[in-house]
Amino acid sequence: MKRILLGGLVLLAVIGLAVLGGRTQSASAKPQAGSLVGTGATFPFPLISKWIPAVDNALGIKITYSPTGSGAGVAQITARTVDFGASDAPLSPDQLTACKGCVVIPWALAGMSVPYNIPGLNGRLRLNGPVLANIFLGNITSWNASAIKALNPKLNLPNLEIKPVYRSDGSGSTYAFTDYLSAVSPQWKSKVGRNTSVNFPTGTGARGSSGVAGVVKSTEGALTYVDAAYSIQNKFQFALMQNRAGGFTTPGVRGVTAALSQLPAKVTNLSQLKIVDPPKSAGKRAYPISTFTYVIVPTASGDKAADLRKFIYWAVTAGQKFGPPLYFVPLPKAVNGFVYREIKKIQAGT
Repeated sequence: MKRILLGGLVLLAVIGLAVLGGRTQSASAKPQAGSLVGTGATFPFPLISKWIPAVDNALGIKITYSPTGSGAGVAQITARTVDFGASDAPLSPDQLTACKGCVVIPWALAGMSVPYNIPGLNGRLRLNGPVLANIFLGNITSWNASAIKALNPKLNLPNLEIKPVYRSDGSGSTYAFTDYLSAVSPQWKSKVGRNTSVNFPTGTGARGSSGVAGVVKSTEGALTYVDAAYSIQNKFQFALMQNRAGGFTTPGVRGVTAALSQLPAKVTNLSQLKIVDPPKSAGKRAYPISTFTYVIVPTASGDKAADLRKFIYWAVTAGQKFGPPLYFVPLPKAVNGFVYREIKKIQAGT
């Protein structure tokens, strides 16, 4: 009888430990969900790369993202070969029609830095829009040109050839940069214009943000445009850019935040999100080459719809805290209502 009682107690203890172990495992396990594949803009990739493990931990959603450039992102989401695309430029009317039921949602913003490789320079380079446009037009070809000297009287500018570097692939970074040059230079606007891909009058092309960064790093006299996070990661010096108020400023959090002052109190459409070349009223701190970057998602996303809504909502809320160390500015309250409405349009239809 004692043996039977003892055996029963041992069995109950084993069952109890198993149940307790199961409860402990369930309590510590990550939520389970699906996987999502995206591609496109290289501009937000430093931020997206921080999001990927955090989303997995918070939501159990596995994210795979390839920084192939905005043009590729638009093309692949249009062809439905990925679950989401990313672009630093909003879709044109023709692109939106071709995408057949896509929503374009701002999910991050930052400044476009202008890094350079000038060995031995004794201080920070200053540039303004007209000079920058003339460099990329091929009108200014040497670092000791009079127009650059006038902005930098205290620098020992060398007699060194300026070697512009640009994105050779379809790029939202190119869109933001040429949008700015079109705003500050009538010659650029009429001769080259703004787009994700343009015919640069001079310079060397490279694919992706990492590509242009690599060329700048290895080329004395080089000058390019790339999001601030890439300049930070590559330890580049980048120019102080003069804004309409006359201030020389950087693409840091304060500079980009000041550029947002021209937004309406409540954003209702994408056309209101243009923050490049802010007016004089934005102040001397406002960075003039600031831009939003976007995620593109089909409204009819089948069985991926729920995970897409969860992921993007997380990105525009909890995910924003990962931005400032990379010079990405948290989304302003003015866009929140618009963003949330667009997310709700992502449904399981086919």
